[in-house]
Amino acid sequence: MNRKVKNDRFSQDRSQLKKQWRFLQKFTIGFSLLIAIWLIITTINVFFASSKPIDVFFVLGGSIKREMYVAELAQKYPQIPILISSGSKDPCIWLIFQRQTAPMQNVWLEKCADSTFENFYYNIPILRKWGVHKVKLITSSTHLPRAKWMAQILLGAHRMWVEPDIIFEEGVPGNREYWWKTGLDVTRSIFWAGFSQFIQPQCSNITQLSKVNLQEWEIRGFSCERQGNLNISN
Repeated sequence: MNRKVKNDRFSQDRSQLKKQWRFLQKFTIGFSLLIAIWLIITTINVFFASSKPIDVFFVLGGSIKREMYVAELAQKYPQIPILISSGSKDPCIWLIFQRQTAPMQNVWLEKCADSTFENFYYNIPILRKWGVHKVKLITSSTHLPRAKWMAQILLGAHRMWVEPDIIFEEGVPGNREYWWKTGLDVTRSIFWAGFSQFIQPQCSNITQLSKVNLQEWEIRGFSCERQGNLNISN
């Protein structure tokens, strides 16, 4: 009698495991199918975005040379908004645009990011809000290929085409690229590409360049990168 009860329980447990395994298989197949469909639709949208005009100049902070370059672009294309992520100090950027006689009303400074990953983490919601489809990514050769791959993964996941614009740097770069750093950032970018579809971090420190108070900064004191040739002594 006891053996029969044990056999019945074993059969029930085995049947239950089979049902759970079948459910897991169906769920995995269904989920994989949804991911495949999403990837196909996203790829098609990104492909079509490549033929559209540039919507924004997106500058990754790290060198004043990048801001000097985008100021020249602002003079030529004043209608295109500029988003500078954790760049030089606000008054230094203001002085660069003033020297270039470039418009400042369409330039925004984001100051929340502390890393390349956070450049995208905080700015993807801004770019999405602006309805961006095609991004001119401004960075330096010393920032490659990591920044380019991260942009293609993260911005591409939001159906934005990335057009890198690489700036020549003089001297020794402030940051060094290592294979492990590239691997780590690319890996977490792949994961965030999915999570960022539902999670939209908000940066509370965004300033319009035209509203930077230069007099206040002069009182506080500031200095700019030597390569900017701004001749400011504070």
